[in-house]
Amino acid sequence: MPDNISSNRKKRIRILKKLIVACLLAAILIPTVVSICLGLKVKKLKGQMEELQKEALRMEAAVEEMQTKAARDAEPEILTEEDGIRAWEEQTKKQGAAATAPAPSDIRKVYLTFDDGPSIYTDDILDILKEYDVKATFFVVGEGKEPYEEACRRIVEEGHTLGMHSYSHVYEEIYASKEAFIWDVNVLQDYLYQVTGVHPEIYRFPGGSSNHVSTVEMQELKDYLSEIGIVWYDWNISSGDATGHLSQEEILKNCTSNLENYKEAVILMHDAADKKTTVQALPGIIEAILEMEDTVIVPITKETIPVQHGKTKS
Repeated sequence: MPDNISSNRKKRIRILKKLIVACLLAAILIPTVVSICLGLKVKKLKGQMEELQKEALRMEAAVEEMQTKAARDAEPEILTEEDGIRAWEEQTKKQGAAATAPAPSDIRKVYLTFDDGPSIYTDDILDILKEYDVKATFFVVGEGKEPYEEACRRIVEEGHTLGMHSYSHVYEEIYASKEAFIWDVNVLQDYLYQVTGVHPEIYRFPGGSSNHVSTVEMQELKDYLSEIGIVWYDWNISSGDATGHLSQEEILKNCTSNLENYKEAVILMHDAADKKTTVQALPGIIEAILEMEDTVIVPITKETIPVQHGKTKS
């Protein structure tokens, strides 16, 4: 009888020990598992928060860009890209048929150019260009473009040409004096070099080289660019999107209806937060150009024959 009691007691002790060990293991394992799960969830939430913050920055930059443009449009004394386009159109009319006379050539070169970027639409534009395997030229601005620096790097990495279009794009600052213009060019070139590792060597004047806002003789500014080895380019076909009010169909027509008149066709478009219809029209523009005989789409380089306002060469 005593042996049975002793045996039962030992069994109870063993069971009790197992329960204690099990409880200890549970006390250790459960918090550990919970901590791991919470850690993974926190990491996931942190990633989502970072994406939201990036999106918020992009939206904030887009809103600021649109507000800045709206403020400039509200001040009639500050000329915009549209004024440069009008000046070019008036000049073209004065030059008459010689300005658009067809030039004999086996190959027509078409240059798709985008001013004012990078913007919320730059990646969309690059996606479209990649889909059609064509290269374009981007004349970019520097000030306030930090949220889009990755887009600038992508422009270079994917074989497009990165050009300059002023650092601030504020006409009364850029054209206040020759010194102000020089400062703006150098700041932009240095900024783009820091972002992309490339020193751009082509330039497009804000408002075009025939703008009427500069307080400095434009020839002085052109001479300065030549002195530092930078080639400047205007355009001979305008998409008309500078107004921001054209439909996708109107932009397509403006870009393609007069192409046969040019051996070197430089098309002016804009890459900005309010240019959604330009992005929508781009596939149709590319398709229409590629369907033309003896026609190619190429990016501008320093070796490209410059299209410059005031010259009848097309």
